[in-house]
Amino acid sequence: MATLSKSRRWIALGILCLSLLMAVVDNTIVNVALPTLNRDLGASTTQLQWIVDAYTLVFSALLLTMGHFGDRFGRKRALQLGLLLFAITSGAAAMATTSGQLIGARALMGIGAALIFPATLAILVNMFTDPKERAAAIGIWTAMVGVAVAVGPITGGVLLEHFWWGSIFVVNIPIAFIAIALGAWILPESRDPKVGPMDYKGLVLSAAAVGLLIWGIIEAPAWGWTSPAILSALIGGLALLGVFALVERRRAHPMLDVRLFSNARFSAASLSITTAFFALFGFIFLITQFLQLVQGFSPLEAGIRTLPFAFATGIMSPVAIVLMHRFGSKAIVTIGLLVMAAGFVMAATVKVDSPYAGIVVLSMITIAAGLGLATSPATES
Repeated sequence: MATLSKSRRWIALGILCLSLLMAVVDNTIVNVALPTLNRDLGASTTQLQWIVDAYTLVFSALLLTMGHFGDRFGRKRALQLGLLLFAITSGAAAMATTSGQLIGARALMGIGAALIFPATLAILVNMFTDPKERAAAIGIWTAMVGVAVAVGPITGGVLLEHFWWGSIFVVNIPIAFIAIALGAWILPESRDPKVGPMDYKGLVLSAAAVGLLIWGIIEAPAWGWTSPAILSALIGGLALLGVFALVERRRAHPMLDVRLFSNARFSAASLSITTAFFALFGFIFLITQFLQLVQGFSPLEAGIRTLPFAFATGIMSPVAIVLMHRFGSKAIVTIGLLVMAAGFVMAATVKVDSPYAGIVVLSMITIAAGLGLATSPATES
């Protein structure tokens, strides 16, 4: 891999963050459009749920697979392909005339996002070889994830205020092509030098296992946690994860070296990030619906009211890296998760008539601050 000058490395980081921002924003930008989609497309409650979740399901199921694709064929190539696919499928989503078409387009967008997300972090880690620079870059990358989660609703609100609902997808197209053009100019190519034969069993098992687990979690509230379908999906997903682990342990060149999870530091960091974002996306979905459907704010007004979340995350993520070097990652991640938990406890006390300027915004800021504290050191670990 070609070595970039310091200034070009930080420019390259900006391109990676732009790509990441687009992919993560699409996890939450749709939330504020759900009432509009219900009215314009006649989408049922179940269809609205899948308009949101089709993206998340495919993205989660293919994340490991597409990360492996980048390691094998080139991370820059994976990123460029993901951006192109994301642009094309965003256009398809904008032109959808039925809920089914939109759900299908959202699922295809998830494939693009699964290519983009791991490629950005892998390119970053390979570009920044100095430990201090790398820690700072990861702090910025992590902050971008948290900021993007909150930026989605306000971006959607602004677009819905002035344009039709398809604009929330059209906006991705110029961003993707700008990132493609700039990335072709400056981003270095890198691959895993130790990559072996294609791990087809691992690819299928990981996608099937994660897909079943995510589907079970998504559908459990509607079907019931004890329903045969949900129990079968969850048990089947866990069983496939077990088979995946056994298969990967026996391979000389596994897609995922599962022995990493015997490292307590790695396992704790992975669990911390998973737990934080699992809870976060549920909160963002609920708070945007609460602000619109319960408190009567417009999509734009609801989006603006999520800004404190973006500010708090953006501030605390870089701060967490500084604190980590002084107090250690274990202490900062633990404090961050505890702060997040306190924020969720506050959110649980919100009532129909709770003022936004009180417990609502306080819980939002607390959760965001905890997220910034927990995820930056955990990602760097």
